[in-house]
Amino acid sequence: MNTHDIKTAADGAAVVGGVASFMQWFPPVVGLVGGLLTVMWLSIRIWETDTVRGLFKRKGSSDAE
Repeated sequence: MNTHDIKTAADGAAVVGGVASFMQWFPPVVGLVGGLLTVMWLSIRIWETDTVRGLFKRKGSSDAE
């Protein structure tokens, strides 16, 4: 299993956790913590996309100096 597969699985778990929290399938405290972690994880994943890197003119991991 490579890094991309792990990230994809984590993305899926974050979405499922976010939906489950939204639907109130978890106790309130677990839902709050899970919701916060979901927002943090998805924000990091969006921030690291090539599109956002280009918009903010940040060098990607593929840019070598």
